[in-house]
Amino acid sequence: MTLTILYFAQLAEERGAAQERLTGDYADLAALYNALHAQYHFSLAQNQLRVARNQMFAEWTDAPQDGDEIAFIPPVSGG
Repeated sequence: MTLTILYFAQLAEERGAAQERLTGDYADLAALYNALHAQYHFSLAQNQLRVARNQMFAEWTDAPQDGDEIAFIPPVSGG
């Protein structure tokens, strides 16, 4: 399957890109993030993020489908 991955804030900085196209098979969104975490050595663990699928918040146990847009959203601070 082909996915579009969106990175925000700290993850985009660590990845060196705000998005990428990725081809592979993943049982769920947790497995996808774990693979990317291992590849790019992200400093944030899965439990520190929210995940969205096709612009809607999702569960880590949701299975991605071909063509999905997946966003990993780190904590946001503001003032």
